[in-house]
Amino acid sequence: MRLRIINPNTTASMTDKIGAAALAVARPGTEIIAVNPASGPVSIESHFDEAIAAVGVCDEVRAGEATGTDAYVIACFGDPGLYAARELTRAPVIGIAEAAFHMASLIATRFSVVTTLGRTGIVAERLLHEYGMANRCRRVRAAEIPVLALERNPQAAFELIVEEALRARREDGIGAIVLGCGGMADLTDQIAQAVGLPVVEGVTAAVALAESLVTLKLQTSKHGDLDFPPAKPFSGDFARYSR
Repeated sequence: MRLRIINPNTTASMTDKIGAAALAVARPGTEIIAVNPASGPVSIESHFDEAIAAVGVCDEVRAGEATGTDAYVIACFGDPGLYAARELTRAPVIGIAEAAFHMASLIATRFSVVTTLGRTGIVAERLLHEYGMANRCRRVRAAEIPVLALERNPQAAFELIVEEALRARREDGIGAIVLGCGGMADLTDQIAQAVGLPVVEGVTAAVALAESLVTLKLQTSKHGDLDFPPAKPFSGDFARYSR
């Protein structure tokens, strides 16, 4: 099967890291295609960033449809453009936050999320409620590091993430940690070893779920709100979406 892993930001080094993490857990015979939009934010740390990035996600899904893709993964913890992307394809589309929350709920009755910035933690809290997972999460914690610090100063970022995860273990009464950023995809094993708890990372969780849905021949429903968007003209920069 062919999985298209979409990093919604434009930082190619992060895309490479996300692709490597996906490939490391993919089944034999699964082709991993890691991509990022040509235009958009270099990191996603605000609602505005997410709104711009969602357009790039949709473009990457359209590109995947043209070349044949069995499932898609949106590799940003805000799951930007998730429902719009699902409208564009019959293939499964998995957001890494939704995947990580569900996976964590299968191995622990309560978990905490460790993310990058406090403001993105608020987005994670909203998604927990939206996905019906708020009662399983004890706390969303921020290491207060910019997303690109994971690329530019990885050791310092790692230490801050571990420090926050250890606080979560001591204070939150949890059984697992969820990592709240796609840029943490290469840190799972190290953090789990340092913290002594199961650590769920969204990219790898989403790959496993996407493969399972393809194997089960379960596709995105086209009955109701996830049906293909109505054909209509678009203007200006978005004329490419006209049908």
